[in-house]
Amino acid sequence: MAAPTNTQSSTSAVGNREDLTDIIDRITPSETPFYSMIKKTKATGTLHEWQTQALRAAQLNAHAEGDDTTATAVTQQVRLGNRTQILKEAASVSGTQENVDKAGQKSEMNKQLALKGAELKLDIEYSLTRNSTAATAPRTMRGLTGWMDAANVNAGAGYVAPNYQSNVAQTDGTQRAFTETLLKDTLQKTYISGGRPTVLMLGAVPKQTFSTFTGNATRQKDADDSKLNATIEIYRSDFGTLSAVINLQQRARDVFVLQPDKWAFAVLRPWEKSPLAKTGDSERMQILLEGTLEAINPKANGAVLDIS
Repeated sequence: MAAPTNTQSSTSAVGNREDLTDIIDRITPSETPFYSMIKKTKATGTLHEWQTQALRAAQLNAHAEGDDTTATAVTQQVRLGNRTQILKEAASVSGTQENVDKAGQKSEMNKQLALKGAELKLDIEYSLTRNSTAATAPRTMRGLTGWMDAANVNAGAGYVAPNYQSNVAQTDGTQRAFTETLLKDTLQKTYISGGRPTVLMLGAVPKQTFSTFTGNATRQKDADDSKLNATIEIYRSDFGTLSAVINLQQRARDVFVLQPDKWAFAVLRPWEKSPLAKTGDSERMQILLEGTLEAINPKANGAVLDIS
């Protein structure tokens, strides 16, 4: 049915106010699981160093009655280090944009700094989980993949382990399917090395594969239950219980078996916000953080690498 002649409608009206909600929705993933789970410590130089101490292997310790006692060989500490990395973002907002009436926020600069801060945290997570070296120009930290000890890794053909003492990155191997057998092998190796991991950190695709692992149990579903459980969040192995954590910033080909208390983020310069020089009709602000990954003891962790 048509409207009566000369009916004023919203499609032709000029003075109607816009219907613009004050809610600004953000959908981009912002989780930083590794950065969030590890402790924070202090760095005092651009080369942050620490030491690890191993025990000699167990042996038969039996002596003759009255025998003289001599000193045994000393197991020396190992000195490790990583370079601090400067991560920063900047926002520039015109004077006009800062002062006009806006939907969703009062200050454009504050909004931009909040967004830049969230993006910077993603960059931190990205750097923390790379197969990178401790470079100096510009400074970059050695990431998680580069701290995996060869004895605790199950990798594909052609894999060459990183050398975190001589600062050499790993060489990736041939990719293959992620299986429970590979995970069990890594857990066994890590336990024998002295690690007591509690977290399994992996990407979204291998997480789905992980949820199909059966262990030694038969899954059952109650016929009266309308819910289907198709995921595994906790994995109880012969060598401890692990919580499965999805990390969208790490490499999809890596699955990490982690003991979180053996990692730290060493901060040289904590989060700081500072104005940049004004060069025209705009305001500029910078946010910055400088720090590095401290692998307190690499042998406490393991990885299944080169998965497809």
